[in-house]
Amino acid sequence: MTSLSTAVLAAECTTLLKQLIAIPSFSRQENDTADLLCRFLEEHSVSYDRLGNNLWAYNRYFDEQKPTILLNSHHDTVKPNPGYSRDPFTPSVEDGKLFGLGSNDAGGCLVSLIAAFLYYYERDDLQYNLCFLASAEEEISGKDGVEAAYAHLKPIAFAIVGEPTLLDLAVAEKGLMVLDCEATGVAGHAAREEGENAIYKAMQAIEWFRTFTFPKTSEHLGPVKMSVTMINAGSQHNVVPASCTFVVDVRTTDVYTNQDVLDIIRQHVDLDIRPRSTRLNPSTISLDHPIVQSGLQLGSATYGSPTMSDQALLPVPSLKVGPGDSARSHAADEFIFTDEIDRGVQFYIDLLGNIL
Repeated sequence: MTSLSTAVLAAECTTLLKQLIAIPSFSRQENDTADLLCRFLEEHSVSYDRLGNNLWAYNRYFDEQKPTILLNSHHDTVKPNPGYSRDPFTPSVEDGKLFGLGSNDAGGCLVSLIAAFLYYYERDDLQYNLCFLASAEEEISGKDGVEAAYAHLKPIAFAIVGEPTLLDLAVAEKGLMVLDCEATGVAGHAAREEGENAIYKAMQAIEWFRTFTFPKTSEHLGPVKMSVTMINAGSQHNVVPASCTFVVDVRTTDVYTNQDVLDIIRQHVDLDIRPRSTRLNPSTISLDHPIVQSGLQLGSATYGSPTMSDQALLPVPSLKVGPGDSARSHAADEFIFTDEIDRGVQFYIDLLGNIL
């Protein structure tokens, strides 16, 4: 089977990105962009499945006997930064930059992955199957996003997650736990030697969070990082508080699971600790993995990513890579260079081509 040319695909997908920018698609409000993506696949005679605002499709000659590569990026966005000087929903190209909310995070990656999927869609001689998944709720790690869709997919061998990385290879990614902690004391009058001050107990624990070093350090992500970010205690000036609550932001690395880190914390501090979730785990992929080796052959560098993506919710090895720059994500007047999209399309095609 012959494939569409990369130039035609890049042009079509740049137009698609402009259409996506023009449609507000905040997390949990992505219905209209999901509809647009469905129409785009229909126009290319690609059958698909949809769950909520997630949609996915397989290559035409899907073979149950072959392993499957997941190509995933998201079509939701954050709300526009207050510093915008232009309409975030009006796509415009100036000096080679395509401006608009979601252009960089992660519209450029999304449409480039679609282009690569279409490039190989009609091929009947592939070593792997391909599954393209446009996911919702990535920006809030929502339970009706990639996690819900993944449960309906055919078995996946590994994934390519499209996020702006300047086409370098994020071979590891930090996970996240948010801990609600409570130090419990005994109430008493502040003027007398009464009670047990919960604030002082909390201070001891907070100092432990500030200074503790986990035994293992990640080669790609460095140490686990813990930051106390909120605190609350007391009802009035003359009452020793019986409770002090605080919040800890924990960024985990690929050498521990979230549960491992939680267990270590509980061994060291005398607190009631309630994790809001342990589902956003760190991820890693071996440097020897064929898809990583393919990226290295194309001249990409490897690194560990401090930012989270849908990788955290995928239970298979995954590589995060895509056109655009993470530093532009969530910034005012977000943009992606149009030639970054062109390069992204070719990069994904070549990345896959080395192993397909």
